[in-house]
Order: sequence, then structure tokens, then C-alpha cells
Amino acid sequence: MSTVTPYRSDLRAGRDGFAQLLRAEWTKFRTVRGWVAGIVAAALLIVGLGLLFSSGSHSSCMKGPVEVPCPAPVLGPGGEAVSDRFYFVHQPLDGDGSITVRVNSMTGQIRKPDVTAGVRNVVTGVVPWAKAGIMIKESTEQGAPYAAVMVTGSHGVRMQHNFTEDVAGRPGGVSAQSPRWLRLTRTGDTITGEESPDGRQWTRVGTARLDGLPAQVRIGLFAASPGDITVTANTIGGYSAASRFTEATAVMDEVGLRGEGTGGTWRIDDIGVTTGLDGVTPHHPGRLERSGGTFAITGVGDIAPLTELGSIERTLTGAMVGLIIVIVVAVLFVTAEYRRQLIRTTLLASPRRGRVLVAKAVVIGTVTFVAGLAANAVALPIGRQILRGNNIYPLPVSTLTELRVVAGVAALLAVAAVFAVALGSLFRRSAMAVIVAIAAILVPYVLATASVLPASVSDWLLRVTPAAGFAIQQSIPAYPQVTSYYAPASGFYPLAPWAGFAVLCGYAALALALAVHRLRRNDV
Repeated sequence: MSTVTPYRSDLRAGRDGFAQLLRAEWTKFRTVRGWVAGIVAAALLIVGLGLLFSSGSHSSCMKGPVEVPCPAPVLGPGGEAVSDRFYFVHQPLDGDGSITVRVNSMTGQIRKPDVTAGVRNVVTGVVPWAKAGIMIKESTEQGAPYAAVMVTGSHGVRMQHNFTEDVAGRPGGVSAQSPRWLRLTRTGDTITGEESPDGRQWTRVGTARLDGLPAQVRIGLFAASPGDITVTANTIGGYSAASRFTEATAVMDEVGLRGEGTGGTWRIDDIGVTTGLDGVTPHHPGRLERSGGTFAITGVGDIAPLTELGSIERTLTGAMVGLIIVIVVAVLFVTAEYRRQLIRTTLLASPRRGRVLVAKAVVIGTVTFVAGLAANAVALPIGRQILRGNNIYPLPVSTLTELRVVAGVAALLAVAAVFAVALGSLFRRSAMAVIVAIAAILVPYVLATASVLPASVSDWLLRVTPAAGFAIQQSIPAYPQVTSYYAPASGFYPLAPWAGFAVLCGYAALALALAVHRLRRNDV
């Protein structure tokens, strides 16, 4: 009696088998014209709607009674857009040297929302980030490198340099009973900031290196006061923010200068002050009142990064509409096989059912990512140029940040497609899967960014729902030392870009795992 040996293939089912599944699923996708057309349409909509939005956006400014183009934002040493407006009392410094001062008080005024129509509501006080102290600045040009040590309204002593850098010193305020001594020392390109309660015992606050600092710089006293942000609840449940005028006055004395070039006449510059309605008179100017060795300096404005002009992601507004099409195509990529009963054939050809679903997810995710990447790479730079031509200047960002926004939004579309594939396999009904996907990703995002919900609810939605993934497109960080309305409606998210994207990935992975589990346990 002969023995029959069963045939066993020498090919392993692992990598080779999965590669074959990928080829099979890719073949399925590219042979259905409607699916291919849907992905192409999503990409075209991202480009088309982004450019349409950019073309329809315009801005202008007034110089007296005349409408003029708005100026481009001032750029800091790192290429970031900055606010550089303050009152500066200064002298030249050639080479190394230092300045020491005693700050005796900081007072000011804040304009609050009017209680009576037509009657200005101005109150006494200073905003938390009002600042006054001493500074070494490359020149009086806006955006020039600088380092400063200062007292603030509510954040104690700080050392700041080049607009984005901030180091905390000793907390507490300043008064005639409790003055603060400040010292700034230049040694080459290195600036050291110190503070003291009595002018004898000194504590280092921080050190800044200003590479390429010229031999002659400006050294002196300054004051600034950013606008007061008032957040008002809207009748429909959301919030709106407005920035109102403030000014701060610091009284300083015991001024000590050391270094070549110092000891002469003090020069004053109201850096960044704008003209008023007549086109000539300074608008909200600062001022200096001097009595002997005592300086009372009043300043308006801020020395900080800009966060409020708009950002590059506004050129990708078409991604939301494109996302809807991507979700529909991804769902149909699965449910079409159930509707036509072709899923039985697919599973017979590959009994390891979970790998089939993973292969579908990889194919639709890859196709979507490539299409989204191409669309974003076209829409963002062209849309930015159109906005600039329309007198709107999106805040500049680094090349790495721009690449993260372009690739991140493409990855957002891709992960959303994987999420939709998983829902299509779970529900096996196109309409239900599409509705759930849109309700999970898009609806929370729209509600959170449309200023129709309380800020706390918007914050919660963008932390715990798949809509958290939209944080990947945030290009401008929220700076702790800058007072602004950091809300989703203004383009700021409660989670960091990659953390928010990780939340969406977690939902997609969970949905895919549940879909694989159901596919393995249930008959088709």
C-alpha cells in the first residue's frame, strides 16, 4: 500500500502572502473608476477650494482718510512674525558694558468694555504681561535682535530675548516699598541678566547669546504694555475676543552705565508707533518724564511673537470637503464587496481574514496620503502667494513646520480613510459607516471651531474625539509669555500637533482591531 505525502508549498504565508494581498487590493481599487475618480476629486477640491478661499480673501488698511495696502509683518531674527513696539530711552554702547537700574513702581491704565455707550471705560492697572526694564538691542529697527531683563505686571522678573525666548526670575511685583534692581551685562555676543532686591546681592536670571551682534549697540530703559484681551460670551453659546488699549508707566532711578560710548545724551524712540487718523500724529504714543536721575517711562505695545494675523493652514480649507469624499470612497471600498457578495471569494482566497482587512486599510491609506500630499503641496504655496497679493500675510513658519502641516494634513486624510474602512467592515452598510465617520471626525471639529460652544466644551471635544487629529495642522505655537485668545476658533488646539494626531490614530487602530475581530468570528 503506497503512502501519499500531502503537498506543502515552500513559500511562506507571511510577507509574501501579505504582499500578494496588497497587490490584489490595489488591483481592485484601481479597476473601479468611481473610487479612483473620488480620490482624484478629493485632491482637486483641496486645491480648488483652497485657492478659491485665498482669492476671495482681501485686506486693506487706512492711513488717515486714505485706504492703503497693509504693511507686511515685522520679522524677528529667526524669521518669525513679531510685534516690536515699545518706548526706548537709550544710548550707544561700543563693545562690552552693562546697565543697572532700580525699578520703583509700575502703574498704568486699561480700557475695558464700555458700560455706557459712548463713554470710554478706562480703569487704573496694568495687564499681566506689561513689562519695563533694561534692554540691549542691535539697533532701533523693528525686529532687530535684543536681550532684556524686566519686571512684569503679574509674572515677576523675566529675561527675554529675540521675541520667542523667555526665562522666569523671582516672582512678585514691584513697589516703592519693594523695588527691584536689574542689571544687564554684555560680554561679546553674550548677554547676562541679573536681579536684586537691594542692589548688593545679585541673582542671575538668564543668559542669551546673540550671534553676530555688532560692536555698537543700543543700551537703555524701556516700557511696553500689550493689549488687554477681553473674552465675551456670545448669545449662541460661543465666545469672541477683543484686544483693547493699555499702557504701563515705570518709574526708574539709580541708573548706572558702564562701557565705551555711554555717558552722553539720552535718545528717545517710540519704536513701532503708528500714525493717527490725520496720517501725522502718533497713534497711542509713549512718553518720558524725567526729573534729574529719575525716569518715568510710559510704553504701549509689546515685544513678542505675533499670533493673530492668520496662518498657512487657512490655505488648506478644502481638506474638510476632501475628507468627506475620502470617507465615502474608503467605506465603499469595503461595503461594495459585501453588497455584491464578493467578500466570500476574497476570504476563500485568503483564509487569514484579518490580513485582508489590514491590506485594504494599507491600500486606501497609502492612496489617500499620496493624493493628499500632492494636493497640499500645490494648494499651500500657491494659496499663500495669492493671499499676499491680496494684502494678507500669513504668519511665516520654519520649513520643517510647513512640511509638517503639508504632510500632516495628508496623514490626517489617510488615517481617516483607515478609520472609515474599519467602520465599513464593522457596520457592513455604507450609509451607517459614512454617517458615523463624519459624526466622529468632522462634526466635533466644526462645532469646536465655529464658536458655537463654550470654550471648555470645544476644548474637550478636541481632546477626546477623533477630531483631535486636526491639531496636526496648527503651525503657530501658543506662547506662554504672549497674551492671546488661544482657542480652536483662532486656530489653536488643546493638544500638541502630534499628540492630537495620535488620538485620531488610536481611534483608527481600535476600530480596525474591532473590525478584524468581528471578521474572524462572524460568518460573512
